[in-house]
Amino acid sequence: MYRVREFAALAGVTVRALHHYDQLGLLKPLRHTRTSYRLYRDSDLARLEQIVVLKFLGIPLRDIGALLKGAKSAKLRDVLQQQQRVLRHKRHRLDAAIGAIERAERSLAGTGEPDWNLFTLVVKEIEMENNTDWAKKYYSENAKTKVDARRALWTPELQERATRDWTQLVNDVAAAAVRGENPQSDAGQQLASRWRELLAGFTGGDPEIQQGLNHMWADREHWPEGDAKSFNMPPEVVVFIRRAQSRI
Repeated sequence: MYRVREFAALAGVTVRALHHYDQLGLLKPLRHTRTSYRLYRDSDLARLEQIVVLKFLGIPLRDIGALLKGAKSAKLRDVLQQQQRVLRHKRHRLDAAIGAIERAERSLAGTGEPDWNLFTLVVKEIEMENNTDWAKKYYSENAKTKVDARRALWTPELQERATRDWTQLVNDVAAAAVRGENPQSDAGQQLASRWRELLAGFTGGDPEIQQGLNHMWADREHWPEGDAKSFNMPPEVVVFIRRAQSRI
């Protein structure tokens, strides 16, 4: 038997986390009959490890209890498959960055002079891995897992097509705003429909991802400088689309 601080030290978690898991019914310790101290057994360590693993995979705590009971094994398989795709994507990006660094090292060793094109490639590969981190704070833990899973399926060809489609749509909306087009007109509604279709390409129609995206756009004045600002849009475009999507 272990008292709570002993068990926390053994398991490498905080006492606060154990109390939280107890409150949620995920890990219920025994209670000493006289002192009411929480007492943990060796078998509790195995269950705690399962909780920590499932949490790492992005499963909300509210769903972990049912998964541990086997009630949602199909969902667990889906999460494992998603996480596998995410990790493969990260490995691909890291391998690309490592490869660029190795080529830059060979160039430097062979000529004694740096090949700045290769060094630029190194920076580009690393930035591709990190340039979306700023947006993660707007998403729930569950939504982050879903976004990473969708990103793992995102190819350079899809990115090129999405960039082209968004650029054309923003230009079309801006032109409609300049002409004084009514957002509720047929032409305005067609633009709003194209907007929703492109958004669905990112969100997959998932409401949790959409909610995070809405939070991100609502806070665009606090976006960081650099690549993040390239996502910004002219105010007249934002106003036009909001009115086109409103039925008021």
